[in-house]
Amino acid sequence: MKCVDDFRLKFGKKEIVPIVIGGMGVDISTAQLAVEVARLGGIGHISDAMAPDVCDKRFNTTYVKDKTKFYKLNISNSDKSIVKFDLGLIAEATKMHVAASMEAKRGDGMIFVNCMEKLTMNAPRDTLRVRLASALDAGIDGITLSAGLHLGSFGLIEDHPRFRDAKLGIIVSSVRALQLFLRKNAKLNRLPDYIVVEGPLAGGHLGFGPDWAQYDLATIVADIARYLKEEHLDIPVIAAGGVFTGSDAVSLMENGASAVQVATRFTVANECGLPYDVKQEYFKASEQDIEVNNISPTGYPMRMLKSSPAIGSGIRPGCESYGYLLDGNGNCAYIDSYNREIALHPHSKKISVMDKTCLCTHMSNMNCWTCGHYTYRLKDTTHRRADGSYQTLTAEHIFKDYQYSVDQKITLPELEA
Repeated sequence: MKCVDDFRLKFGKKEIVPIVIGGMGVDISTAQLAVEVARLGGIGHISDAMAPDVCDKRFNTTYVKDKTKFYKLNISNSDKSIVKFDLGLIAEATKMHVAASMEAKRGDGMIFVNCMEKLTMNAPRDTLRVRLASALDAGIDGITLSAGLHLGSFGLIEDHPRFRDAKLGIIVSSVRALQLFLRKNAKLNRLPDYIVVEGPLAGGHLGFGPDWAQYDLATIVADIARYLKEEHLDIPVIAAGGVFTGSDAVSLMENGASAVQVATRFTVANECGLPYDVKQEYFKASEQDIEVNNISPTGYPMRMLKSSPAIGSGIRPGCESYGYLLDGNGNCAYIDSYNREIALHPHSKKISVMDKTCLCTHMSNMNCWTCGHYTYRLKDTTHRRADGSYQTLTAEHIFKDYQYSVDQKITLPELEA
């Protein structure tokens, strides 16, 4: 009976344990987690989402405070078009976050950065170009392009000296999305080094509509593997979304995948950036406590715990401090929803906005509890203490359980004294 360790993800002559940790945004996938996974021989992700905010918490910088102060006179204004990012500071924060992570790296694995196209930041092309180039400048092993089709992203960095050196990959949820990406970038003569195929059971933003339950990861992986073979394209496929056990991973790798990307089980790792009390909410969750909703201003459906404080919150838009989801005209769907509720309840001291959320502020405050479909199974991976709380796990324990387990078994950690 095979286990994950019987396989390897190959980039040229380099062989990697075929376990990739997904890039959970705003420092949920911490540098500490990515470094540990790389030490164990896999691929760890950090995220460049809201890098200035992450740097403030990681390095005691004052990017958010300074931006808030600079735009403080605009806080009560519903027009956010003047709220811009200083590209030099975005580059500085990104390099700081990435470089420190790379300097801490040990072992034979790799560290990638997850880069969301939907972080439009009131200047979509300019800010994305700076984020990508700065990550390459800082020595990142690879970049995973997520949350968008990224049809022009390769073109933004085609002149960078590491464009053909670093590993560049794309997340897709269908053959059609992959075909669009490959067709758009054909003139650059630069194929992606890997393709993450994300199924409908993933956490956070989904590349599916309300009919997500009609799709199946194994089927999409098989379809994309077949397409690549027909086109004579030798690109590793990494299966993601709902891979809860090592046996799940083996099944996918025996049917077209070269590796798996996992995240849900690592949300309760000691090295994960979620606060301890939030990790306990993940452990306690039942299947009925998880929903796919449309409150993200990005327009993508998003899977999260129903108890997330972000749901129904009517906080004032925090664009002067953050503003990562402002489009090129300074608009955000949450601002529209917030202003609508203010107009409907002009004398209320507190309003509720149910259809959208201020994703930037809530992600910064760890109040948007995005999760994978199988989060309700986390309680079965550890011990429950006498007081009702659950024991968190080390990233090494979770990683090795994926690497060596067979027959759908999950090894529990040693019981804490």
